[in-house]
Amino acid sequence: MKMARGFFTVGFWTLASRILGFARDVLIASYLGTGAAHQAFVAAFALPNLFRRFFAEGALNMAFVPMFSKKLESGDDPRGFASDAFVGLTGVVIVLTLLAQIFMPALVWLQVSGFHGTDKFDLTVDFGRIAFPYIILISLAALLSGMLNAMRHFAAAAAAPVLLNIVFICAIGVAAWMGYDIARALIWSVPIGGIAQLVLVWVAVKRAGFAPQLRWPRLTPDLKRLALIAAPAALAGGVVQINLLVGRQVASQTDGAVSWLYNADRLYQLPLGVVGIAIGIVLLPELSRRLASNDDKAGRESLSRAGEMALMLTVPCAVALVAIPAPLVSVLFERGAFVAQDTEKTALAVLIYGLGLPAFVLQKVLQPLYFAREDTKTPFKFALVSMFVNAVVAVGLMPIIGFFAAAIATTLSGWAMLLMLWIGSKRLGEVARFDDLFRKRLWRICLASLLMGGWLFLTLNLVGPMLGYGGWRWLALLILVVSGMLSYGVFGQLLGAFRLSDLKASFRRSKG
Repeated sequence: MKMARGFFTVGFWTLASRILGFARDVLIASYLGTGAAHQAFVAAFALPNLFRRFFAEGALNMAFVPMFSKKLESGDDPRGFASDAFVGLTGVVIVLTLLAQIFMPALVWLQVSGFHGTDKFDLTVDFGRIAFPYIILISLAALLSGMLNAMRHFAAAAAAPVLLNIVFICAIGVAAWMGYDIARALIWSVPIGGIAQLVLVWVAVKRAGFAPQLRWPRLTPDLKRLALIAAPAALAGGVVQINLLVGRQVASQTDGAVSWLYNADRLYQLPLGVVGIAIGIVLLPELSRRLASNDDKAGRESLSRAGEMALMLTVPCAVALVAIPAPLVSVLFERGAFVAQDTEKTALAVLIYGLGLPAFVLQKVLQPLYFAREDTKTPFKFALVSMFVNAVVAVGLMPIIGFFAAAIATTLSGWAMLLMLWIGSKRLGEVARFDDLFRKRLWRICLASLLMGGWLFLTLNLVGPMLGYGGWRWLALLILVVSGMLSYGVFGQLLGAFRLSDLKASFRRSKG
């Protein structure tokens, strides 16, 4: 029940962040379209986020959270361990930021070589130098968020990204009102938003009595062990980022493609963030505690219910992204500088990403099985294979189908990674196996989602004409979304994919 409460808390704040993120992206698309300024902003903002996932979320937290959770469970000086990790990470990211300022042109070229020789390249370098210090702020915020998650204090960590989107939206409004360069206002919002996020989680950790002590870094035995565990996770995170770099390189060869893929990414990231990331955040410390107390039965129950909830919420979202991508993109983005051609290209990318959504989410469910055991080497090996699949597909298909090869490669490598995680989990014992109830409901969830997809096609034929008329587009999209949700609820109930009464009871108990 504590896990359910944590999931609902993280899911709520993540949903709020993603909704504000959509509002932000709609405004950006309206003002900047898919022109040079937007592509430069996307490429520059991707740089600190790339290294954030490499150092903080992709490496240190995957190693830090299990160790910190076990120290909390045993009472073995968790605050001292957290302080050492905090100051050590601070030193690493400061050095990284200084190096990035010097070698920014090379970093930009490695990411979007197709920009070289154009004004976009110089603009991206300029923007990159402004945005990159965000890595310091967000990495430290990610570590503090990991501490809060391990203590089951999920709200502040989950709410932090909301602040970044609020800063972005305010910057767009003020810049438009004052006639200032909107793209430059956006890029300056990146470090400002990072400061706001760091302050929020620092205050939350301080209130919990675990604020890290700011002292000179020291290499303790625990920190050495953390580094040894984090190194393979960092390499695995690096592999994932190489996949992203390959995709962006492919996209940079086609004018506008970086923006098309970015906007498509924002759509499929909504369910991935709300469900997959929320479950992964809550499940990792939970499994770490269960393993520390040798409670395999409860660990298996946590894994199975997390997987069940992930599929219940994301399979219908995946079907919807495949069934109605064009109406979604058209209503959300097509206005101002974002034209019909942009809608067409973005919608196809959304469809391709939608096919990979269940794999991306289930990775978040299975990865904690390894990280909770402080096993980061196995996921790294799997990530290498995934990188190979991504590179072969993206580069191999690019001459044939253009930038869409990047989206196809992302989806196929996602399924390859999931398959390897699932096969590898078989050696982890009974705790790593989904229970009978999960298997019973799996096919019912998939069937209910497919029936919902058919219902969406029928509804689209009815409301399709409304999509071409101004404000009526929003009503048409609302009808599509609501009818899809209701039909999935009905089909799911009839097939036994889930019981709404059970979900309500679980939510009430979790609140209690």
